[in-house]
Amino acid sequence: MKRESVIAKKKFGQNFLKDESVLRKIVEAMPKNDNKVVEIGPGLGDLTKFLVDVKSVEAFEVDTDLCKLLQSEFKKEIVTKRLQLNCGDVLQAWKSSLVDEPYDLVANLPYYIATNIILKALADPMCKNILVMVQLEVAEKFCAVAGEKVFGSLSVITQSIGSSHIVVKVPPTAFDPQPKIDSAVFLIQKSSDRNDEEFENMLRVAFKQPRKTLMKNLSQKYDKTLLLEAFDELELTLTIRPHQLQTHDYHQLNKCLTRVNEIVQ
Repeated sequence: MKRESVIAKKKFGQNFLKDESVLRKIVEAMPKNDNKVVEIGPGLGDLTKFLVDVKSVEAFEVDTDLCKLLQSEFKKEIVTKRLQLNCGDVLQAWKSSLVDEPYDLVANLPYYIATNIILKALADPMCKNILVMVQLEVAEKFCAVAGEKVFGSLSVITQSIGSSHIVVKVPPTAFDPQPKIDSAVFLIQKSSDRNDEEFENMLRVAFKQPRKTLMKNLSQKYDKTLLLEAFDELELTLTIRPHQLQTHDYHQLNKCLTRVNEIVQ
C-alpha cells in the first residue's frame, strides 16, 4: 500500500496531522528524559518519523492497512529496534501497565477514545508524562483551573496527580481530512498515579449537574446531615457550585465525608 492510496476511516476516527510546524512543536514540548516513547495511533507515521529521531518508540496501530504501510515505511527503524510496531487494539493490550518500562505517551489520539486512553495512562504507573493531541474541548477540561466553567472531575483528577497545560491550539486545516472542530496539544507531567476509586466516585456525583449547587448534587448520594456537618467544618457555603472549589478542597471534603460517615456507622 502507498501513502497516496490511503483513505481515512471514520470508524477509527482518523484525521492525519499534516502540519509540520505543529509536529515540531510536539517534539519540542517532549519532557527531557530517558523514557521510552509510546505512540498510539501513528497513522501514516508523520509524527513517528520525528519521534524516532530523538527516542526509541513503541507504537500501537489498530488499522491493519496502516500497519502494513508503517512496516514498509519504517523498515530500517524496525530492524534497528528504533521502532517497535504493535498491530492491534491498544486497549486490549493494556493491562495495569502498557509497557514494562518508564514511558511517555506522545500521540495524536483518535477523538473517540482520547479521554479513555488518557485516564488509563494516568493510572498506569509506568507512564510518566502524557503529551497528546485531542479535541480542544477535551484538552481544556484536563487543563482547567478552579473557577473556570469547564473545571470538572477530569481537571481535579489531573491536578491530584500532576500538572497540566495546553502547549498549542491547532486549527482543522492542520489535518487531512479536516475535522469540524479545533484541536489542541497538551502536556500532563505526573507526580503520582490515579488510583483512588472512592474519591473519583465522589467527583462524579459532585459534577453530575455542574450548574446546580455542590450541596444539591452531593445530596443525591450522601445524607444531608453528614453534608451539612462536612460543609460547616470546611467553611463551605451552601450555594457554592462544583467548579468553584479548589482541588485540595475536594480531597478535604472526601476525607471529611468518609470520617463523618464512619463515626455515624
